[in-house]
Amino acid sequence: MDFNDTPEEAAFRKEVRTWLEANATRKSDDKQSFRARNDDPELLKKAKEWQDKKAKAGYARITWPKEFGGRGASPILQVIYQQEEANFLVPLGFFDIGLGMCIPTMMAYAKPEQLARYVKPALHGQEVWCQLFSEPAAGSDVAGIRTKAERDGDSWVINGQKVWTSGAHYCDYGIVITRTDPNVPKHAGLTMFFLDMKTPGVEVRPIKQMSGGANFNEVFFTDVRLPDSQRLGKVGEGWKAALTTLMNERLAVGLPSGGLDIDELMELARDTDLEDGPAIRNQQVRGKIAEWYVQQQGLKLTRYRTLTALSKGQTPGPESSIIKIVAAPKMQDMGAFAMELMGHAGIMKEDVPHAAGFQAQWIGGAGFRIAGGTDEILRNIVAERVLGLPADIRVDKDIPFNQLGKK
Repeated sequence: MDFNDTPEEAAFRKEVRTWLEANATRKSDDKQSFRARNDDPELLKKAKEWQDKKAKAGYARITWPKEFGGRGASPILQVIYQQEEANFLVPLGFFDIGLGMCIPTMMAYAKPEQLARYVKPALHGQEVWCQLFSEPAAGSDVAGIRTKAERDGDSWVINGQKVWTSGAHYCDYGIVITRTDPNVPKHAGLTMFFLDMKTPGVEVRPIKQMSGGANFNEVFFTDVRLPDSQRLGKVGEGWKAALTTLMNERLAVGLPSGGLDIDELMELARDTDLEDGPAIRNQQVRGKIAEWYVQQQGLKLTRYRTLTALSKGQTPGPESSIIKIVAAPKMQDMGAFAMELMGHAGIMKEDVPHAAGFQAQWIGGAGFRIAGGTDEILRNIVAERVLGLPADIRVDKDIPFNQLGKK
């Protein structure tokens, strides 16, 4: 692994830092950040303004071809920009799915005139996109979806339900995977479309979370009619299109760190008194901190390995799955430990020092272990595709979808 910037990368880092200093506010030492949730309309407005400013400066999607508003540059320059931007107080999170997954899928399958219509508004933050994949009976097993699309002349009629769709309540467009042929094995009968989220028959219902947020949604389709021109890829090849989307998700290199880092936990331990003195001097507390410190360093070095691969023009492989396998449980366990260390203050909603961050980490950790691939799915990926272990037996692989579950 090479931790140092090349001369080109160092020059670009300096360029980005100079632009950010001139256009954004650097975070203060008290870890200032945007506290509003992604269901806050005012924050969405600010995010759109910031996205437009980035796009005009050429920083919104650095790896995209120049004709689509990018720079045609290597992924490592996108990483450098994200590293520098993380030091500034800017609203993020609204465009990750659209620009990281949906629009790249459009680039792979949409017609030139459609790209001319949809790419620029998305890049500049004028239109927001969502991904409509998961269903109540198909989460980790995306190919098990039941939402159906039936052909009617030059149109398709969609009926069904999606769930856990991030940002659907404020999104303008989405890509949706549907089942168009139940008489073939589940992976073979899928077709993908894109749609306006205001199309008649589309109903979005936000899901209220115990954290207080409502960024996830149920989306219902009732006789939603789409023209065949909004199909992405060939009929029955939706799984191929879905893999394009999911591969772009892996290449979205703004990898999660696994919640608050060790510095916050050590600060809490210094500020907390136990029966035998400051918590930072307690051997059990120190042992826990040391264990998570080792995990944090391992995650850091694994990211560096990914960055090194990107710097050399290589594509990160399935080994990147290990990051989330470690980071998600670490996030949840640290939050639980910190709240326990605070005693009754750990579960109070009032403005208690340290409490809010670790509460959010503990509550959010459970969802983090499911979203983007469950622990079990990711372990299978590492076992089969990295370690080369025998694959799980998949008894439903060659059975027509409408015969699954029947004796």
